Amino acid sequence: MNMTPDRWMKTCDYLDDVFNDADAHLQNLMPRAIEAGVPNIAVSSSVGRLLHMMTKTVGAKTIVEVGTLAGYSGTWMARALPDHGMLITIEPESLHADISQRGFDEDGLTDRVRIVRETGLVAFPKLIEEMGEGSVDLVFLDAIKHEYPDYLPHAKKLLRSGGLLIADNAIGSTEWSVVNPAGSHPNRDGVDRFNRLIADDADFDGCCVPIREGVLMARKR
Repeated sequence: MNMTPDRWMKTCDYLDDVFNDADAHLQNLMPRAIEAGVPNIAVSSSVGRLLHMMTKTVGAKTIVEVGTLAGYSGTWMARALPDHGMLITIEPESLHADISQRGFDEDGLTDRVRIVRETGLVAFPKLIEEMGEGSVDLVFLDAIKHEYPDYLPHAKKLLRSGGLLIADNAIGSTEWSVVNPAGSHPNRDGVDRFNRLIADDADFDGCCVPIREGVLMARKR
């Protein structure tokens, strides 16, 4: 079936409408953050629900997220954690970190979330040293897309056997797509390389769910 861009967007809107169980806090989180100057680039409600479900499915107790933004995706995941679970979310932008911290506090997630105010490439090695290899159940990547291949070795070290690596924008964004020619955008090239690294890595079972802008999921063997 030929999926035109208009039909694809309507399909995404349909999924967001049917499977949207976001409550008032989640519904208001991003509009309020956007008014404060945060970019309107958070995951959709259907992707948030997917993250929530996968957190529960893998039995995650410890999650590392790269790219907090305003805490929308983090809230979906943190809510799915058991008592004493922990989401470590990495965000170098002070405005984003401050707004997300306020949102986590308002949602009663203060004890389940730790914001690391550094870039992913700076924070990852420190977390590996602090927590040890194989100590994390789920890693979610949603930060600088052309850095995804550089995040991968660190994420792989942190993940336990059976742990899950999830990455947003595995197909594209409003500015680029993986089906565009190589060299057309650095994020396109970075994500394409990342996808292929996962597909060729014998230590991962990977796939891509084509909702919104594409969600890659890979289970570490």
